[in-house]
Amino acid sequence: MKRLVPIALIAFLLTAVVAGAGVYKMNHFLDTPVNIPHEGATFTIAPGSSFKTVAADLVTQGIIEDDFWYRLHARQSGKAGGIHAGEYIVEQGATPRSMLEQFLRGSVRLYSFTIIEGWNHRDLLQALHANEAIVPSMTDEDWPAFLESLGASVTHPEGLFLPETYRIPRNTTDKQLLTQAYDLMQTVLAEEWQAKGDGAPVDSPYEALVLASIVEKETARADERPRIAGVFARRLEKRMRLQTDPTVIYGIGAEFDGNLTRKHLRTDTPYNTYTRRGLPPTPIAMPGRAAINAVLHPAEGEELFFVATGLGDGSHKFSVTKEEHDAAVAEYLVRLRQQRRKGR
Repeated sequence: MKRLVPIALIAFLLTAVVAGAGVYKMNHFLDTPVNIPHEGATFTIAPGSSFKTVAADLVTQGIIEDDFWYRLHARQSGKAGGIHAGEYIVEQGATPRSMLEQFLRGSVRLYSFTIIEGWNHRDLLQALHANEAIVPSMTDEDWPAFLESLGASVTHPEGLFLPETYRIPRNTTDKQLLTQAYDLMQTVLAEEWQAKGDGAPVDSPYEALVLASIVEKETARADERPRIAGVFARRLEKRMRLQTDPTVIYGIGAEFDGNLTRKHLRTDTPYNTYTRRGLPPTPIAMPGRAAINAVLHPAEGEELFFVATGLGDGSHKFSVTKEEHDAAVAEYLVRLRQQRRKGR
């Protein structure tokens, strides 16, 4: 029996040494930077992948040399089942341990998609389907059903999605991004409506969207938005027709060839504000927050008219009387003809 004690002790010590060496080797593996280029590497985890498959893929791509310690650590720590599918950017200096934490957090690569102020719904859908990170899942005919699924009270998509830059993972569907943009527009519209001024010429948040879309199409200048909104507010108050070209163009639709004629201005459509009083039935574009704010806080004044100056800076000439406006239009036409002659 006396001989058994040292043998048992030796066996215990050997086991402890082996275990300690294993722990050392595992930690050395987990904390040693992986093999990736200076600019980093892209690594994709397919939906439903096991950690064993992920580790094997890392070996195949040359990011790690062996997956034994990785699989052992993931199994012992209970983290093997918590990884998220997606496309990841593994940066230089990353270790197997930091990669695993990245996979557990789902810190996937994000792509940018920007909705531009003034886009219409056709522009929006086309841009979504042209983006490599977005999966197309709807057509123009799907708008009414999609809007119903969002809880919208209207069936026309125009103006309902907030112009903004959205950060999305690869394989986001068009409907998922549109849902984000719709929800954000609802939030912004509610905030702006809550803080609207007394001079706001609209009776509902949706009317604010309609008028804001017109302001958005009329000017890209931040300093002019409240002023143009003020012109429209006074015209609405006086029951004057808005007489704004962008609404006429929207009423023409996809057939518009870029040349707005007198015939177009005389041809009645629900969007022709030369032939009809009041606001058109829907927005004509996607208005940004600044345009919505301008409509709900229109500038005071007496101006009832505006026309482009033709100076190349997007500015407009504002007038109180029709006579002043006619003179401003004539000035614009002279400048336009001079520019065309120079361009020959």
